[in-house]
Amino acid sequence: MTTTISNSILSASIKHSGAELFSIKDNQNNEYIWEGNPDFWGKHSPVLFPIVGTLKNNSYKINDREYHLPRHGFARDMEFELIDNSENRVVFSLQSSTETLTKYPFEFELQLIYTLNESSLTLEYKVINKGDTTMPFSIGAHPAIALPGNFDDYALEFEKEEALKYYILENDLISSQTKILETTHNIVPLNYELFKNDALIFKTLESKSLIILKDSKPYVKVAYNDFPSLGIWTKENAPFICIEPWLGYSDTDENSGDLYEKEGILTLEENKSFAAKFSITIL
Repeated sequence: MTTTISNSILSASIKHSGAELFSIKDNQNNEYIWEGNPDFWGKHSPVLFPIVGTLKNNSYKINDREYHLPRHGFARDMEFELIDNSENRVVFSLQSSTETLTKYPFEFELQLIYTLNESSLTLEYKVINKGDTTMPFSIGAHPAIALPGNFDDYALEFEKEEALKYYILENDLISSQTKILETTHNIVPLNYELFKNDALIFKTLESKSLIILKDSKPYVKVAYNDFPSLGIWTKENAPFICIEPWLGYSDTDENSGDLYEKEGILTLEENKSFAAKFSITIL
């Protein structure tokens, strides 16, 4: 099942499976979200919950009991319930269940709220702790922006001039190796060589938005004020770029395995809620 919201400028379509955004079109029928061709990557914009990235040995411990989670968690592969729908706003909900409790022993509700406002789509994540213990979690976004034409015609323009230090992944875990992403006036030309070692992982950034440039002209803006970390990723020869606002990231080799001690983890007290949002603006 899918649901579409629209206004006079944009339409956005979301699958109920994973509450995954799979289309943003303007009123000229131009598509801005990656089509999901499995020859490159079979997703469009999955939600990452209750972890972001990869756990060491794909496992973690709570109160000395071991649990297993795949990369980026399970929410992206589960069916969400549509709980509110209007012309330009839609709300999806995922509740903890017998199935989720075997992987993640916490009672929760995860809401994904999509809202169109003029030429922007805002995606809000709301996490509610419905249990009686403090709940550790991470959450992140993974939208793939379609880049028609030549990949080399595109560039990223960061909001602020800063040293763009990113961490190198080794076996899907964050290593101690870092590099600086070279810029000219905050601009990074795109090329596939940048991603030869997988995603670029920025634990912290001063920039809270970036603009994708096409032939030096603004194309799409992603703003992520509520998210301290960012991943940027594509695959060799793939016509998309993922701009991924994150609260959390992969383990390191030194990780203890205790989820409460995981670097970048958030904690939510019982009966409390947490919200964070980002936006995609068509320019």
